[in-house]
Amino acid sequence: MTGPKTVAFHTLGCKLNFSETSSISRMMEKEGFEKKPFDSIADIYVINTCSVTENADKECRYLVRQIQRKSPQSFVVITGCYAQLKPNEIADIPGVDLVLGAAEKFNMAVHIRELVKGDSAKICSCDIEQVQGFHDSYSLNDRTRAFLKVQDGCDYQCSFCTIPLARGKSRSDSLSHVLENVRNLAEKGIQEIVLTGVNLGDFGNTEPDGKRKTENFYELILALDQLKVMPRFRISSIEPNLLNNDIIDLVADSDHFMPHFHIPLQSGSNKILALMRRRYLRDLYADRVARIKTLMPHASIGADVIVGFPGEAEEDFRETVHFLHELDISYLHVFTYSERENTRAFEMKPSVPVGIRNERNKILRNLSFQKSQFFTNLHAGQIRKVLFERSRDKTLMEGYTDNYIKVTAPYQEQRVNRIVDWRI
Repeated sequence: MTGPKTVAFHTLGCKLNFSETSSISRMMEKEGFEKKPFDSIADIYVINTCSVTENADKECRYLVRQIQRKSPQSFVVITGCYAQLKPNEIADIPGVDLVLGAAEKFNMAVHIRELVKGDSAKICSCDIEQVQGFHDSYSLNDRTRAFLKVQDGCDYQCSFCTIPLARGKSRSDSLSHVLENVRNLAEKGIQEIVLTGVNLGDFGNTEPDGKRKTENFYELILALDQLKVMPRFRISSIEPNLLNNDIIDLVADSDHFMPHFHIPLQSGSNKILALMRRRYLRDLYADRVARIKTLMPHASIGADVIVGFPGEAEEDFRETVHFLHELDISYLHVFTYSERENTRAFEMKPSVPVGIRNERNKILRNLSFQKSQFFTNLHAGQIRKVLFERSRDKTLMEGYTDNYIKVTAPYQEQRVNRIVDWRI
């Protein structure tokens, strides 16, 4: 391929994927490519995939079919977790031209320039054990918040999870380089940074070359808190066994870290947690929530939960519902278990019928709605600080309070990218 080309991006999955897509798009623009919206006609379409659930795989296929109907002469590039896990399967999708694994997605421009339309799909991937380097990335567009990747990969072996197979071993940025990125984002006018990673609390555990580090996540957030160039930080998600008292206490005392935690739970049944090979039991989770709420009664706490895991009997699910009902949390992200090849859970029996999985999902989503409404109503009438940004609806602006209550209001230009006192 020669001459300027237009490229459009679409991201499936987590905040980490969004940060990487944003960084890759900026790299492509530096290489002379022109970025366009994904719903427009472009020479190249890039889909950064997730593979946490079967639905993410299906959505990737659906998007490729859409592109084929809309612009059959365009090149289609697939990268991300799905691309690393099943490159041959993706290459067989009609319309796909290039599949980039974990080690090659940041070399996208080089590979795209070598494409010829009509050739069979090219796969550029390697064994995940060979993926060791850390590529920092952050989202940056017209938003007032940035997702900053500081850690990648995971050394845990949860029985349901393909992420270690898709992203490799745990590795991190250096503390000093994270501080440099934060200073750069502050200079660009960003008001809030969300720290992201696959296993964020494992920050500093290893160097990209596998050597042990002395840095840790607490030291990172302490340094960020003392930097005093960024008004707001959020911790995107942190495992309960890595969320120690020092981290909670720092957030409680900080003017910069928001009183908002997202702590994966996955199940309220100790039996199921053991089958999942999680590194804690529910009492530890309850202790973490209790400490947060003692120090920060106004804090928002979210939890991830999986329903329909193999062996989850009705009694186990009722135990989860009861545990969550009693827990002082603010919202849930509910996932319906889907079988993923090359995981321990793939072979586990008995399997929960799909219809029952879906019913359990509905029950927990209803519980999440109730908890979210209750938490919001607790703060009705209070004045809290909101960081506003533009909404897709140009007549509106939207933002989040420090404790993660979403606020939508009529658009006022002078309030966009500003932290303002707002009555809930």
